[in-house]
Amino acid sequence: MTLTIAYFPPIEYFALLAKYSSVFMEAHESFQKQSYRNRCHIYAENGVQSLNFPIQHSSKNLPITEVLVDYSTPWLLKTKRCIDTAYHSSAFFDYYRDELYAILDEKPETLWDLDMNIIKFFMSKIGIATQILPTDEYGLEISADIHPKRPNTILNDLGLARPYYQVFSQRCGFISNLSVMDLLFNEGPASLDYLL
Repeated sequence: MTLTIAYFPPIEYFALLAKYSSVFMEAHESFQKQSYRNRCHIYAENGVQSLNFPIQHSSKNLPITEVLVDYSTPWLLKTKRCIDTAYHSSAFFDYYRDELYAILDEKPETLWDLDMNIIKFFMSKIGIATQILPTDEYGLEISADIHPKRPNTILNDLGLARPYYQVFSQRCGFISNLSVMDLLFNEGPASLDYLL
């Protein structure tokens, strides 16, 4: 199984991680715009809200491990405010908030480090022990096409297309396959049971 890095990845991403004892993470691709590499979707008061962050653009075609995060704008503060507003009343948000924000506040220099730190945080809190192995070279076929603009059947194929409690579901209904933070903040330790 080979995946690409992702920022606060969707639930389907973690469902795949939970299924395998090890996965390859593509470390030699170029940055792709409009992808989960620097964006995610959360459940806000009025429905789905997208969060993203800027990268520093380079004249060179850098591998994903060398792409730098741009901290010159206040995106980090805005992101934390959006997450606070969306999840402050969820059952487990207060339990995980400080540790998660500490990762963001470290301001990892590269896109790779930021995304990997977030992925490892959620794996640890959910209880996924999958080993992540960076690829040695570009060219391994990406096993699952997880992209915000291309629908797929991963959750259906894994038998996971089912609802769980969401804070705003009474207002807007259940929304599937949001960022894994939606699952963890609402279900806490039961998140692993949902993914298996």
